[in-house]
Formats: sequence, structure tokens, C-alpha cells
Amino acid sequence: MNTTPRLSATLRSRISLVVAAVAGLLAFCWPLLLTPGAGVSARLAPQVFAGVLVMVLAVVLTELSAAQLDAKTLAMLGVLAAVGTILRPLGAGTAGFELVFFVIIVAGRAYGAGFGFILGALTLFTSALITSGAGPWLPYQMLAAGFVGLFAGLLPRARGAAELVLLAGYGMVSAFAYGWLMDFSFWPFALGDGTQLSFDAALGPWQNLQRFFWYNLATSMGWNLGRAITNAVLIALLGTPLLRLLRRSGRRAELVQPAIAAPTAE
Repeated sequence: MNTTPRLSATLRSRISLVVAAVAGLLAFCWPLLLTPGAGVSARLAPQVFAGVLVMVLAVVLTELSAAQLDAKTLAMLGVLAAVGTILRPLGAGTAGFELVFFVIIVAGRAYGAGFGFILGALTLFTSALITSGAGPWLPYQMLAAGFVGLFAGLLPRARGAAELVLLAGYGMVSAFAYGWLMDFSFWPFALGDGTQLSFDAALGPWQNLQRFFWYNLATSMGWNLGRAITNAVLIALLGTPLLRLLRRSGRRAELVQPAIAAPTAE
């Protein structure tokens, strides 16, 4: 028997996922570590976008090499991305009423963290092309939505009502997290100097995070709360049948698998 190739593929998958997560967080949080200049957000967007594409491609390739994505799962990825692309414009600009995250969360739960990350990033990319919503914010939207799907696939095991409650709670938390990340992607550059809610490079990370908290509370609480309620209601009403449908459609394309596969005879 030989489990080394499988072990190696699983390790590569885990490493690619960790690298994508860390690099993505740095793309959002770097102003806390370095001093941003005026207009740097727009100038940085192409590099962030290129980095997002590289990360998504790396996750796809490692999943393919680990046999996590088969033809059926790739087809399902395309279908779900198309569904999300159609759903996203339906709630755009309506006080946080966004349908697309429900699909990303449930699919990430059903098919795993790697699938969820790819689906989140791909859906936001394709929907931006359809709605002419591409701009400096797009790579950050792709990353944030990818995180929503990624962590949905890493939730602890549960079944029945417990799983539904877990997903609904995660839907609310991830809705706020998405809003926080998106606001933080432009907040250090948006307000300028001289206000009590502005980013101040002379302050430490903790003081700036406190300022951001009050800025986000004043400007985005309604949107984040609307997104959270939408996620929770849709998961409560439609989560169980959609999970059942996705799980029946094929085996899990889960990125994080047991470290040692079952022995096979050679």
C-alpha cells in the first residue's frame, strides 16, 4: 500500500488554503502595519486583483491534484456561480438585502472550504462583469466573499436542526464580517485627515481599530444587519433542502480531508 501521494496532495491543499487566507487578510489589513499614502487604494487594486486570481488558481490546481474536484463538482461550481451571478443584482443597493451569500454559505458547507473559497471569489467576479460593477473594490469583494465560503466549509460537523442553527448563526456573523472587511478596504483612504473617525497613521493599530469600529457603526450597521437577517432567514427556510440537493449531487469536494487516506491494495 502507498498513502504518500494522497498525503502529499492533502498537505498541498491545506498549505494553499492557509496561504490564500493569510495573503487575503494582509491585503485588507496592511494599513495597520504600514503608512498608506493618498490614492494608494486605487493604485493597489490591480496588484490585489492579480493576487486574488493567483490564489484562486492555486486552490483550484491543488484540489485537482488532490482529486477533490472531479468533473461533476466542477460542473456544479459553474452552475452555482451562474446562480449567484443572477441572484446578486436582485438585491444590490437594497439596504443589505443580498441573496448571493446564502448560496455561497450553503455550497461551502456542502462541498468544503476550497470549493467555498473558489465559488465566493468566482461569483463576485462574474456578477461584477454582468452588472458593470468592476472597479478598485472588486478584488476585495472577491476575497471577502471567498472567505465567507471558505469558513462555511470549516464549520464543525453537525446534522439536522443543529446544523441549520449553526449555519444561520454563521450566516449572520459572516454578513457582518464581509461588511467590516469591505469597509476597511477603503476606510484608511476615504475620510482624509482631521476627523475623529479618520485613519491616523500616527496612532497604533488598536486605536485605529477603535476609530474604525465607530465609523462602521455609524455608516454601515443598517446594511450589515440587513445582510445578516437575509442570510439567517434564507438558511432557515431553504438551507435544509438545498444542502440535501447539493450533497446528493456528488461527493464532497472538501479541501481539508483526514491526513491519511484509507489504505488501498496495489
